[in-house]
Amino acid sequence: MSVLKLKQHRQLIGEELDRVVAFWLKYSHDTQGFFNCIGSDGKVYDELKYVWLQGRQVWMYCRLYRTLERFRKPEILEAAKAGGAFLQKFARVPSSGSPWKCAFCLTRDGKAVKIQRTIFSECFYIMAIDELSRVTEDKDMQAEAAQMMDHLIHWVRVDPSVLGRPQLPGDQPTNSMAIPMMLLCLVQQLTDGRGADVAQRYKEIGAWSVKNILQHVQRGGTAVLENVSVEGGELAGCQGRLQNPGHALEAGWFLLQYAADHGDEALRNTAISKFIELPYHCGWDKQHGGLFYFLDVDGYCPTQLEWNMKLWWPHCEALIAFLMAYSQSRSPAHLDVFSEVYDYTISHFSDAENGEWFGYLTQEGKVTLDFKGGPFKGFFHVPRCLLMCEQILEGLLQKHDS
Repeated sequence: MSVLKLKQHRQLIGEELDRVVAFWLKYSHDTQGFFNCIGSDGKVYDELKYVWLQGRQVWMYCRLYRTLERFRKPEILEAAKAGGAFLQKFARVPSSGSPWKCAFCLTRDGKAVKIQRTIFSECFYIMAIDELSRVTEDKDMQAEAAQMMDHLIHWVRVDPSVLGRPQLPGDQPTNSMAIPMMLLCLVQQLTDGRGADVAQRYKEIGAWSVKNILQHVQRGGTAVLENVSVEGGELAGCQGRLQNPGHALEAGWFLLQYAADHGDEALRNTAISKFIELPYHCGWDKQHGGLFYFLDVDGYCPTQLEWNMKLWWPHCEALIAFLMAYSQSRSPAHLDVFSEVYDYTISHFSDAENGEWFGYLTQEGKVTLDFKGGPFKGFFHVPRCLLMCEQILEGLLQKHDS
């Protein structure tokens, strides 16, 4: 790909990021926290506030403010601070059995509605508070994020009882890839630029997370499975055969970042071949284009009703993964796939009329759910993807010019 094409991608991605940010600045702000359920034209259709999406939006505003000069605006910083204050005031639910457990969703004014038996609200609470501490230089916030991380690690590795999951006799313990992925993401968040002492504090959990992600490479290296046993073996049935190409791609670029930070060439090669190239080749719909949401490794029909749909976030992860892979490998094939995914993604998900992206398409690529924000789609995957791709492209172009 020519330098001119890289420059064109950088410009178009930057413009797309500006439109996405403008949409959420215009439509999502409330007096406390953010509206999450936003229709295609920006109208709020439900006032429930989802803690993991509140955390993601705080994190995203802070990351934009901290890393790109054009987003260093008072309105973005103040929105991030207000969102952080809403989280700190309302997200944690002491009556849940632990003062560190967070709600899944809240009423508009912050009353807890539902708690999930997972760690994901807490994960994005940590990301939000830690990133906000970086732009505000608030050491208490940084300490709070670290404290919650300690509890999270304890729940995952020592005592999951606070999550409320009963140990049933027929329920086989499972290593779901989402757990070590999120812990690795948090390790990278908490240690970035913080020095040797902080890096040492999270060294063991980072290595544990990588090890547990790599266990998902199965079938002699020919498949990445979403769920494996805690010993790293294949599980029986639909759960064991499940593949999620988008998750594998996201894990791929998490591993690439870790490999780059630790100078681990073998891990870099595994990340590219097993978690980036392999899921793309297995998951790309050769008839209609786009990535399938779920697959069954043995070719059975997945039991997830949305298995053959095309969702926004796997395509975001593919864009980051292949551009990051190219930045480390310089393989033209990686750049070719990036361009293929980019063309499909922009032409099918981006809403040129109202801004932002649709999230849910049929297998054929037609919009089937037209809202821009909902319980699982917020201000995160799209802007994170566009921000990271713009930064990677900028770095590539600077190296070319130097």
